[in-house]
Amino acid sequence: MSEELPAGGYRIDADECDRRWEPWTPAYVAERLAGVSAPWGVAAGWSLDLFIGRTTREHGDIEITIPRAAFGEVAAALPEYEWDVVGAGRVWPYTDVADHPELHQTWLRAPATSRFHLDVFREPHDGNRWICRRDPTITLPFTELIEIGDAGIPYVIPEVTLLFKAKAHRPKDAADFARVVPLLPDYRVARLSEWLARVHPEHEWLAAL
Repeated sequence: MSEELPAGGYRIDADECDRRWEPWTPAYVAERLAGVSAPWGVAAGWSLDLFIGRTTREHGDIEITIPRAAFGEVAAALPEYEWDVVGAGRVWPYTDVADHPELHQTWLRAPATSRFHLDVFREPHDGNRWICRRDPTITLPFTELIEIGDAGIPYVIPEVTLLFKAKAHRPKDAADFARVVPLLPDYRVARLSEWLARVHPEHEWLAAL
């Protein structure tokens, strides 16, 4: 992160995350957010399963994308929960760091149990146009960033999901790449190749594409 992290908050490690995460299903998220008018879509691993049309692996959490300025609509749809902001292995109350420009992950927490059920990515945008956090020259209208699957659940398009997965080099991301790329039409492969060459020019996936 280019900006200094805010004071306060507390550290959270992978073990604590595993203990506290009880992710909702995409169908339940869609049910709870049915009244949200801002564009939103399931992101990360679940978005690839929604693109494929079936569940291909277990998911330890669930993420959605929404324009940063529209986060209040999601919060209003889930009034019985509280929100925390997460970044660099730390957790802060949402109200303390909501305006920090580089902290975008926002976890929904059940007050009674302290369990996390949903991760909301508050995305940078210019009006109705999404701006990629990794490279602000990569932009799309939200109407193109998000598609509706056969189940009626909105999800982030696979080439954007794979672009973000490319950074971590985790086994599950490599497996997702191998599973999804053969299903992509040529225009999606070309777009992913172009973006990867910009953001991760030495990435091993480029040769596969």
